[in-house]
Amino acid sequence: MEELIKFVLSHLVDDPSAIVYENNGDKFIVKVPKSDMGRVIGRNGRIAKAIRTVLKAASKNGQYFNFDIVEA
Repeated sequence: MEELIKFVLSHLVDDPSAIVYENNGDKFIVKVPKSDMGRVIGRNGRIAKAIRTVLKAASKNGQYFNFDIVEA
């Protein structure tokens, strides 16, 4: 799942190396620069919701994978 998040987010931002990824057990935290927050979240959170939908579809055996987007 982490690879999927990294792949999707790397295509949304200008500088993929500026994104910081943290795995805290059951939650995956993504720290995005302020200049790219709008691209990652999208208007009314549509892109973030779409990423969560893709993660839910890609999960196995009903396992839920949660991630948060935080400003770096």
